[in-house]
Amino acid sequence: MRGVNRVMLIGNLGKDPDVQHLEGNIAVAKFPLATTETYKDRTGKLVSQTEWHTVVLWRGLAELAQKYLHKGSLIYVEGRLRTRSWEDKEGNKKFATEVVGDNLIMLDKKGEGHGGHGTGDAPDGYTTDDIPPLGDSGETLPF
Repeated sequence: MRGVNRVMLIGNLGKDPDVQHLEGNIAVAKFPLATTETYKDRTGKLVSQTEWHTVVLWRGLAELAQKYLHKGSLIYVEGRLRTRSWEDKEGNKKFATEVVGDNLIMLDKKGEGHGGHGTGDAPDGYTTDDIPPLGDSGETLPF
């Protein structure tokens, strides 16, 4: 039986996307995404719990993020979890689990902006079904 690795998040960007271009002019964007869950505790008091996720977007989605997304943007992102590892300068093994996005919808209302940035001409409810999938090409992140 095959497994399922699917993540769906709605949240706000914690900072502007960090976009870099790899060999072959392949764009990759990375940014923190905050999702907040609010619930009532046993005493009836509202409690908010925020989780931070690292989102990575490749190629066309990375360019879309660079053009239209900024700190505070509300987005829906769908993708898969990917854990990568490396050794730091002291030889300690480090791990990072990231959401590799393959579908993105901007949820900010047209003209609504945060920090002076408007979405302006951003398409409403833009989805990325027309962008070819990344596949497992073994690409690694430079950051």
